[in-house]
Amino acid sequence: MSEIRLYVQAGERLCETILDHLTIAFEDSEYAIATQEIDEDRDIWEASVYTTRADEEAARATFQAIVDADFPDLKIEREELPDIDWVAKSLEGLKPVRAGRFLVHGSHDRDERKTGDIAIEIDAGQAFGTGHHGTTAGCLEMIDLTLRKRTVRNALDLGTGSGVLAIAAHKVARIPVLATDIDPVAVRVARENARKNHVVSGITFAAAPGFHHRSFAQHGPFDLIIANILAKPLMKLAPALVQNLAPGGTVILSGILASQRWKVLSAYNGQKLAHVKTIWRNGWVTIVLQG
Repeated sequence: MSEIRLYVQAGERLCETILDHLTIAFEDSEYAIATQEIDEDRDIWEASVYTTRADEEAARATFQAIVDADFPDLKIEREELPDIDWVAKSLEGLKPVRAGRFLVHGSHDRDERKTGDIAIEIDAGQAFGTGHHGTTAGCLEMIDLTLRKRTVRNALDLGTGSGVLAIAAHKVARIPVLATDIDPVAVRVARENARKNHVVSGITFAAAPGFHHRSFAQHGPFDLIIANILAKPLMKLAPALVQNLAPGGTVILSGILASQRWKVLSAYNGQKLAHVKTIWRNGWVTIVLQG
């Protein structure tokens, strides 16, 4: 089924305001809502709602009502996203990955499991996170290290993608995990991956565009927050992320190029988190901080 993106173009601040309106309007739906930068030099951003062809008319009507009421100069544009699994095509044939005690493998490599492995089966699919990227492997290693050293009562996997990090945290510590993503397709894939790995309870999946979503208040604050996103959104999310962290909690951040490390550290040091450890993998870093 093809996915439809409805969007408007404006400056960054206006798009953030529009995102707030969209979040309220679509709070009880499973539509993904997001902003993205198009042209940094000209301050062109897009505020988007992702829906399906079947739900497009209703989503557009709600979006149009917001535009008509508060942003009459803007025009809603439409993009039909191709129903092609490019991720699966690009990841075909990848070998199993070891990170800490974890072995992430496809269904065709089950015979690679060894005694003592915490095996997670993830086939290439529609969501990011098979363990092969340096950011995912770094997070897995730091999840293992963190849960060896301290007792954690609950965890948040922000931007869950394939669900591999949420599955890892639950498998190694048997703790409740909230796994969220702005993309409902990713949430569906992550939920399916959990079932394939025999995790039928203990992980709550939610399509959530931001920390104002009710699932964070329902399940938090969190002893452990894992966020494998990108440096710029991680820096913007720092205040809200720390507000959802339990006192003394641990934060694992990745999706950060080595050259961006100090900027991310500065943002979180400003929120009174202390740097614990950084690891480098293939030009990317994973950072661990403590409240």
